[in-house]
Amino acid sequence: MRCDCACRPAAITRWRKKSMSPSVSRKTRSSKTTCCPSTRTDHPLASTRQQSRVSATYRSSRHTSKTQRLFPNPFCAFCSYNAAHTEQSFLPHATPYRVLASGALMDFNPLDLILHLDVYLDLLVTNYGTWVYAILFLVIFCETGLVIMPFLPGDSLLFIAGAVAAGGGMDPVLLAGLLMLLFIAAIALFFALPAWVWARWLRRNEAPLADALAFAALWLWQEAFRGWFLTGFPWLYSGYSQLDGPLAGLAPVGGVWLISFSLGLTAALLCNLHRLRARKSFLATGVVLLLAPWIAGLALKDHAWTSPSGPPLKVAAMQGNIEQSMKWDPQKLNDQLALYRDMTFRSQQADLIVWPETAVPVLKESAEGYLAMMGRFASDRGAALITGVPVREPTGRGEYRYYNGITVTGQGDGTYYKQKLVPFGEYVPLQDLLRGLISFFDLPMSDFARGPNDQALLQAKGYHIAPFICYEVVYPEFAAGLSAQSDLLLTVSNDTWFGTSIGPLQHLQMAQMRALEAGRWMIRATNNGVTALIDPFGRITVQIPQFERGVLYGEVVPMHELTPYLRWRSWPLAIVCLLLFGWALMAARIAKTV
Repeated sequence: MRCDCACRPAAITRWRKKSMSPSVSRKTRSSKTTCCPSTRTDHPLASTRQQSRVSATYRSSRHTSKTQRLFPNPFCAFCSYNAAHTEQSFLPHATPYRVLASGALMDFNPLDLILHLDVYLDLLVTNYGTWVYAILFLVIFCETGLVIMPFLPGDSLLFIAGAVAAGGGMDPVLLAGLLMLLFIAAIALFFALPAWVWARWLRRNEAPLADALAFAALWLWQEAFRGWFLTGFPWLYSGYSQLDGPLAGLAPVGGVWLISFSLGLTAALLCNLHRLRARKSFLATGVVLLLAPWIAGLALKDHAWTSPSGPPLKVAAMQGNIEQSMKWDPQKLNDQLALYRDMTFRSQQADLIVWPETAVPVLKESAEGYLAMMGRFASDRGAALITGVPVREPTGRGEYRYYNGITVTGQGDGTYYKQKLVPFGEYVPLQDLLRGLISFFDLPMSDFARGPNDQALLQAKGYHIAPFICYEVVYPEFAAGLSAQSDLLLTVSNDTWFGTSIGPLQHLQMAQMRALEAGRWMIRATNNGVTALIDPFGRITVQIPQFERGVLYGEVVPMHELTPYLRWRSWPLAIVCLLLFGWALMAARIAKTV
């Protein structure tokens, strides 16, 4: 069957023609049935049961190829968003939410792809041959190198595990053990390589101070490289260990990297202490270098680098605690939207109402009626509503880009698109090369697009808010660029993927460091925790326990002025490290020639 919708992009047309035989195409073109709810004559008053029958007929059609049955056209599900303008009540029976929940939502579920990757790979190999493995391994190679690097290794290893499982060539227990060993070995490389460079070319007994400074510089460059290489994964720098420690006062001066440098220098000086005793001048200088960062950190720990730019704002942050298995289930869509509606209606008076990442788990255009209704409610209460929602934008060529976004309604304005995407989770690496090779990589919504670099900040209640979606908040330099223009910081996330592990707590700790570096209040809204408010000193003022449904109430204060880190970023520290490395290298060469 075919979709007659005007919104159907040309890419879908080409994909369907390619995946169908000539005889099937003729039968499909002659069909009178349409899969799009917005074009049926009985829409929008059709019953849920009838819509489900149409969707089921589409899925089980004998005239679709195996590839079509596996990857149906997902755009048809979103063509019904115009029905939102035909009803005024909340979530009426014929609104797009009812249509989506009834089964007209796209049959292809990205979550199902992740959970049953071996099945999908088996079907792909059956249709296109074993060279599909070559493409997947090529992607992994280009993203991680010959050895699986610690750059989001879980995603890369999932592809390897799926490929091996699809071929049935390895026992799962053995595979799990092997992948764990590869992961540990890969993580160790980032720390072993700088140590080897230092020991091989820089370490000289005649210059212990130069050795210590060079080691600290190498340690810092290791962390910076880990946060940059192949888009980076800057998780848990060593500086985060001092969030509540004596060195925390250095964060507004040079960020988490200045703390990491100080820790590396301290460790190297302590290890070289026996060598420093050989000369009193070395020992005195070494003691000064050892104590200086700790004394400075303690002295600056309570120093206020910024000041209020307005009165306190009341915040109501929602934590829905929706299970990940239900998050993208179309049958649960109405329940999720009603949940956040009711939590908002029952909440206390607030200036800022914040929902977590993808709290509205459907395209923004499909939720216009719902968002407009919630925006009117927020405006009537003198509040701004901020929520995470996927967004689709036309490219001008009959195609669309999809973004993981945040939007503001009520007494505010603006939409922000996520810039730091998770490889394989939110986009396909080398997509320009892979798209067109096989139909699997031509599917729409198989990835999100990166948001533009020059996006405006969100506006709410007359203040500028710097938004961060999920793990964008773990990038120090990226966060500093947005924070410098803002009065408040906001991060929304869905940490349900971490389960009961320590991951959400680590994520929270890194968000605290961003608030400390910027000297600004931060609002953190998550699906299942940890939802919290963080002050300009990186301290949590109020939070909701994990895995509980509730509303967080508190106050935040808009701040202005810049910390030294926001003003200069990491450039001064990078230049100092480069000079130290060059000095140590020259000292090592001179010592070698003497």
